[in-house]
Amino acid sequence: MSDINKIRNFSIIAHIDHGKSTLADRMLEITGTVEKRNMKAQLLDGMDIERERGITIKLTPVSMEYKGYNLNLIDTPGHVDFSYEVSRSLAAVETALLLVDCTQGIQAQTLANLYLALEQNLTIIPVVNKIDLPAADVPKTKREIIKLLGCKEEEIFCTSGKTGEGVAAILDEIISRSEPPKEPVISGTVNYSRALIFDSKYDTYRGVVAYIRVFNGVIKKGDKIKLASVRADSEVLDCGIFRPGYVSTGELRPGQIGYVVTGFKQVADCRVGDTLISGTNIGFDSLETLPGYKEVKPMVFAGIFPREGSDFKELREAMEKLKLNDAALSYEPERSDALGFGFRCGFLGLLHLEVFQERLRREYNLDLIVTIPSVAYKVLQTNGEEMIIRTPQRLPEQNNIETIEEPWVALDIVSPKFYMGNIIKLAQDKRGIYKNTEYISAEGEDSRVILHYDIPLSAILTDFYDKIKSVSAGYASINYEYLDYRPADVVKMDILVAEDIIEALATIVYRDDANREGREIVDILKDSLSRQMFAVKIQAAIGAKIIAAEKLSAMRKDVTAKLYGGDVSRKRKLLEKQKKGKKKMMAAGKGSVEIPPETFVKILKR
Repeated sequence: MSDINKIRNFSIIAHIDHGKSTLADRMLEITGTVEKRNMKAQLLDGMDIERERGITIKLTPVSMEYKGYNLNLIDTPGHVDFSYEVSRSLAAVETALLLVDCTQGIQAQTLANLYLALEQNLTIIPVVNKIDLPAADVPKTKREIIKLLGCKEEEIFCTSGKTGEGVAAILDEIISRSEPPKEPVISGTVNYSRALIFDSKYDTYRGVVAYIRVFNGVIKKGDKIKLASVRADSEVLDCGIFRPGYVSTGELRPGQIGYVVTGFKQVADCRVGDTLISGTNIGFDSLETLPGYKEVKPMVFAGIFPREGSDFKELREAMEKLKLNDAALSYEPERSDALGFGFRCGFLGLLHLEVFQERLRREYNLDLIVTIPSVAYKVLQTNGEEMIIRTPQRLPEQNNIETIEEPWVALDIVSPKFYMGNIIKLAQDKRGIYKNTEYISAEGEDSRVILHYDIPLSAILTDFYDKIKSVSAGYASINYEYLDYRPADVVKMDILVAEDIIEALATIVYRDDANREGREIVDILKDSLSRQMFAVKIQAAIGAKIIAAEKLSAMRKDVTAKLYGGDVSRKRKLLEKQKKGKKKMMAAGKGSVEIPPETFVKILKR
């Protein structure tokens, strides 16, 4: 479609599980983009892991024709770990549908995603979803939206993504209320086409495919292209739109969202947020690039090692491919005495780590060992040097450390007022500093509040989300944003099995919490390690001081079973012989206790 005024670009934003992908399904049906026989639930969630968990992980674009208009939708994730995917989608569109589940009301990610959309000055269309459910409370949800947005009640749309009720009215509203895309003005005399890369994917047969939003000019098949930030040249091998698979059109016009097969073979060449330029005789220095994205900073770090050392090359290639369409992932090679060669990887949160590790296992058949995740600490040494520590192994000796700082986040907890007491106690136990409380619905027993806290990132890293759900009967939701670094009283805790330090189990813990943490890990190891022919000591230590210890007793063969009658000294002689044998085995077999991957996972989720 050539007329820019007939194009509408929009995104659906919402909290996790509020029905974004299901609403997108109905839109595809109503616009006839996908035939009825090819429809399936959550059609835009392409990965097996997305369909199994019922969550969206990757943003997915699709182009629809409706009443003479070209509607480009980008379906976005709702989980806090994937909010960077949402911000990239919003930079490519003019309108956002703010979806709220009327059985749950406004949640933490609803607010976070709304603020992202307001930062981009997008047109916001509020939509109440799941009105077909028996527990639906539409009037209350509308009141919350009005309080949040300051809009009128008639501007809020009610729909059911499941039955399709009200979906056509939303499509009509997008056409009438949305701004059509505008071509930004380029200063200077040279004309060239510009597009923003909002996502990219590695295709085994085509190489790197860039997902773009065209801002200026036309991008055609066969055009020479440049990438502004990496200063690389290539050619458009093919281009087209999403239906939702690739449909080649040979050209993309201003305002359109589509794909470009770039011809790049190196995944690092095609960076998300870069400006793709098409035109002749343009020098890199004279280019005006489009505003990209804030670089996302990984917050959680874990070591990923192949179980078999020979798989290291395959692991590196798999990570390079996944890095292409995961802008928030960072990794660097790492060597461990216990685990061999692997990578120290940075993630946005635990779900991000879990999904990444699952994709490596499924898509690339890799058997992995993942170390306990930690945050990045700032360490000021006594000699005045400052260093960033991402692994407990790199922490200097205690007498060389002046101060240690850890990252803090601003935490928002949205919950019914009834559970406030439980949540405040949990946040205090996790070292949270209370800021203030906001009411998002009228005061009363069933009113809902937002509690604002400053809290160390390490405190919410492992089990905080589960505990919040537990103390609020599943009603509370959380969102967090990085704040700054603040001083922390932390130490390195080592775990010893059979008197050998297990590098992968070392952690950085709060000094006043070390005994409890050490006891927990030692107990888990005692329960999950298989017994050996000799007694195995399991210990937690800070420096040379043992803070928790257990003993895994040896397997014992009844060597006196064949004896009957006779002198007791014969029995003692056999038991003594067995004892000497065990001592010999213990001396020879120290450090040969194998720790299964399930044990690492148990300690991770303790």
